Amino acid sequence: MRTRVPTTLALATTLLAVAGCSKSPRDRLQGRWLGESIANAPQDQSARATGWVTGTAIDFSGSKVTVTIPAESPRSGTFKVTKTEGDQVTVAFMRPEGTRDEAQFTLGQEDRTLRWAIGGGQEIVLAKAQN
Repeated sequence: MRTRVPTTLALATTLLAVAGCSKSPRDRLQGRWLGESIANAPQDQSARATGWVTGTAIDFSGSKVTVTIPAESPRSGTFKVTKTEGDQVTVAFMRPEGTRDEAQFTLGQEDRTLRWAIGGGQEIVLAKAQN
């Protein structure tokens, strides 16, 4: 009887740990992401691009999203994860007028960073805001 209790506790702890690691891609995106830097920007545009990126934010809340880009009004709508491959996530943003935009993201280690592929090999690097 005594050996069953530690074995049962060890099994329960292992199951809880495994269950805790299995967040859905949508759950992993949840929260506020703030622009930090840009990867692969042309050298002569790097400082200006970084300044622009630091004003960028994405807020995922449930199935709603708000994208804030400098010099533009924030855009809000709903989103849906349409494809996942490991840490790579394709998201469809539904606009209120019915159109849809897709974007590719890569979640970083422990979901602390998010890389947004914007074309031409460039990526906006966002950091998860601390609550």
